[in-house]
Amino acid sequence: MKEEEKISVSPVTPTFPEKLHVGRPNLGDRDRFLARVGDMFDRNWLTNNGPLVQELEQKLAEMLGVRHCIALCNATIALEITARALGLHGEVIVPSFTFVATAHSLQWQGITPVFADIDRKTQTLDPASVERMITPRTTGIIGVHVWGRPCHVEALQEIADRRNLKLIYDAAHAFGCSHGGKMIGRFGNAEVFSFHATKFFNTFEGGAVTTNDDELAEKIRLMKNFGFSGYDNVIYIGTNGKMTEICAAMGLTCLESLDNVIEINRRNYRSYIQGLAGLPGLHPVVYDEAEKCNFQYIVFEVDEAVAGISRDKLVEVLHSHNVMARRYFYPGCHRMEPYRSYFPHSHLLLPNTERLSETVMSLPNGTSVGVTEVGKICQIIRRAILGNV
Repeated sequence: MKEEEKISVSPVTPTFPEKLHVGRPNLGDRDRFLARVGDMFDRNWLTNNGPLVQELEQKLAEMLGVRHCIALCNATIALEITARALGLHGEVIVPSFTFVATAHSLQWQGITPVFADIDRKTQTLDPASVERMITPRTTGIIGVHVWGRPCHVEALQEIADRRNLKLIYDAAHAFGCSHGGKMIGRFGNAEVFSFHATKFFNTFEGGAVTTNDDELAEKIRLMKNFGFSGYDNVIYIGTNGKMTEICAAMGLTCLESLDNVIEINRRNYRSYIQGLAGLPGLHPVVYDEAEKCNFQYIVFEVDEAVAGISRDKLVEVLHSHNVMARRYFYPGCHRMEPYRSYFPHSHLLLPNTERLSETVMSLPNGTSVGVTEVGKICQIIRRAILGNV
């Protein structure tokens, strides 16, 4: 099919009256949330490590099986503070197949993100590529648990130990997921979660760092509050990374419906897999259901040569029917500024990243999507592909 050709879909193909988005917020019980807000107003305690933040940290630490959970205003600040608390400098190896905040959190501090390629099968950081990118200036590695599927944690830990490097995981996609029966949040020197409104568990805006390192946890707690240790006593450099009480209230409320949201996501995931089974050139990202998983991301790779339609054209068709499918992570951090100017030939070292960023498509999921909606979305995709092969 030529690039300039338009995709036509049968007029009987369903169009949604309102747009269905990837990452539409899952909302907990409104009355429970408002009750917490009322308590917050009664206490007149809005921020600065209030009781709701402390309760959220405790519950998250217990759920993830870690000694320390530090709630923060967002995951980008959490990454920045964690990198600084670990003393990272020089170069840090990261995947390009990630949200740009992973790289920005380093570059913002004058640390050079060095892009390694991903494993074609897992779509997470390839340990062999990491090994090739290490130089005398390398001080750390940031792995990303893409789609909630874990990195090669044992292989990356072995490299970090042998090379004397710090290891952080960007677990923005992976809250509620496990690896080897252990909850994500317990690996590396620290793991960073995002609780942004687009994540399946949210605190409006927010994030957290989890670690079993007592000294590191103490540093992060100091750094998130300007370095204050007690009243009028600054003992460390810091910034303002605190989570507010209103955000913690949302988090505590969403925790109460977490299992229900996961079950809805799982149901939708299975419906998509069934509804799109057998379509030529369409390959789902599958989850290991023996592990805990949040099933938030419904992801398919589109092989244009077999499907007869490109990923971008298929996304265009879906958008025309108010299904706001997304390209992830397009076009890759290495093709965004300032990195494409700093490293103009990096794409030559990232063949798997290049291919995946051109073929991956994410579909709507969450509590705003039911089996009826999934069925209609599958119908649109089936008509688009079967009409072009």
